[in-house]
Amino acid sequence: MLRLPRFSYLRPGSAAEAAQLLAEHGSQARLVAGGTDLLPKMKRGQVEPEVLVGLGHLGELRQVRARDDGGFDVGAGVTLSEVGAHPQLRAAYRGYVRASALVSSPALRNAGTIGGNLCVDTRCNYYDMSYEWRQAVGFCMKKDGDICRVAPASATCRAIASSDTAPVAIALGASVVLVGPEGEREVPVASLYQDDGQFYLTKADDEVLVSLRLPKPDGWRSSYVKVRSRDSIDFPVVGVAAAMKMTGPVVEACRIVLTAVGPQPLDVSGAAEALLGRELDDAAVEEVALQAAKPARPLDNADLGYVWRKRMTRIAIEQAIWEARTTSSTTSSRPA
Repeated sequence: MLRLPRFSYLRPGSAAEAAQLLAEHGSQARLVAGGTDLLPKMKRGQVEPEVLVGLGHLGELRQVRARDDGGFDVGAGVTLSEVGAHPQLRAAYRGYVRASALVSSPALRNAGTIGGNLCVDTRCNYYDMSYEWRQAVGFCMKKDGDICRVAPASATCRAIASSDTAPVAIALGASVVLVGPEGEREVPVASLYQDDGQFYLTKADDEVLVSLRLPKPDGWRSSYVKVRSRDSIDFPVVGVAAAMKMTGPVVEACRIVLTAVGPQPLDVSGAAEALLGRELDDAAVEEVALQAAKPARPLDNADLGYVWRKRMTRIAIEQAIWEARTTSSTTSSRPA
């Protein structure tokens, strides 16, 4: 049985105090809320903090607030299950709620938070193993080594993005609020990530993600399609978020964001320009999916073959576009 190593636990009185504690303890400290990603990694020796700064008790992070501009602020400590049960979020942001409902299993969604899922670690078959396994095959760049085992010629780690909710938040144009020792700032979710599986987040180490700011729905429809080995538990091997705005049957705007095909969520919305100003049909959707899938570069670092994952990316994009068009999760996603 893998056991947690010893650590100190600190219980700040606010998110601002948590940021100060992170600044004081530096690289020895990590934030913990639900702990569904961090604690297993501590057991496997992938991360080795001496101090955990708790967030789960902070009421300021557990609120869902409707803003005057028609959007919503969702506290980073709101659980994934609570997002799925919130009637206003379900009505306004179907794709985001769908992505939240597809994370892992019911038990872990009851503990896992939306902030944790936005910041969830990248993953790779050469990294997500026990210490003994990694030692036997040779450590990788992401932990203890100096080479990317899946792409030895790469100057950066190619572990893949694994957040289900991030691509939908990006497609919806959402932002996050970060609190650090110097104060508060708001950044687009799209700018929270970078193309490096080791240093995948752009937020400072002493910043705390306190809320997700979802914009006013304003006619946007959204969807999320997840491909994985099993219907529960597993991370995505391909994930596709689509957001669409329509005037009657005509597409006014369309955004497409991929996950699990590289170290950061991949915005391929440029490929959707062919849909603008026209009604959806099979030929148009197939061509857009073909173009949108081209930038995807899956490698042999997750379960299922990378050639199959590349092919499924195109199919998942088609499905996500059709599902985004509908307004009810109970109706068919394709025309009769």
